[in-house]
Amino acid sequence: MPTSSADGTGRPAQYLQVDDLSAGYGGTVIVNGASASVGPGEIVTIVGPNGAGKSTFLKAIVGMIPAISGRVRLGGEDVTNMRANNLAKRGLGYVPQVNDVFDTLSVFDNLAIGGYLLSRPDAAKRTEAVLETFPALKAMLKRTASKLSGGERKMLAIARVLMLEPRLLVLDEPTSNLSADLSRMLLEEHVRRLGKGGTAVLIVEQKALAALTISDWAYVMAAGTMKVSSAAKELLARKDIGEVFLGRSTEPASLPKASGGMD
Repeated sequence: MPTSSADGTGRPAQYLQVDDLSAGYGGTVIVNGASASVGPGEIVTIVGPNGAGKSTFLKAIVGMIPAISGRVRLGGEDVTNMRANNLAKRGLGYVPQVNDVFDTLSVFDNLAIGGYLLSRPDAAKRTEAVLETFPALKAMLKRTASKLSGGERKMLAIARVLMLEPRLLVLDEPTSNLSADLSRMLLEEHVRRLGKGGTAVLIVEQKALAALTISDWAYVMAAGTMKVSSAAKELLARKDIGEVFLGRSTEPASLPKASGGMD
């Protein structure tokens, strides 16, 4: 079971707990000792400059690349370096920045693949449920995914992952290549609704202000480490917020150093 946060922040019990995680590619360390956590119904956003290691951090969490060191726990279970399909069975859903849908398949078939672990009756029920969450997809079930607009494609990508009712949803740059209006709709309507429904949501996002507006907690990552950990509203209120996003202002008197908020 998730354990209660013991850092005095008032955050919910943490379902995902990442401690001192290091990861990279080909022997090159990109993420170096980064920690983060997310609780049920909590939206947590990781922001920072390009090249900070944000997407690498997510990929190590969800089993896309191996962790060099550190620990990932899901619901109290150590799942470090567990394969992505096994993580899905444990309630983790991941939507990558690219290759997030099957282009040659219809919307309906994409949803069916998302529910690959379900029986046929349960898959039918889940399809109805996710279409209630994303009603715009109802009229597109026979449309090939390659013919969807950017916003429609991202809705399908999230809907496909929701077929298995994940307790934790990990989103890598969900508003990439979307207009400001579509980005706002995706975050404020769909992602916020998921959080209110009790799903733990972890987001890496370049449209930092838009993401922080709907978030409960935030981390600022720079040079492969978490530089700041703060309530999102406190981060938004900072006068030096631009410098914070670039990782240049990391030691404000009013905010703690980064931590996963774990016991």
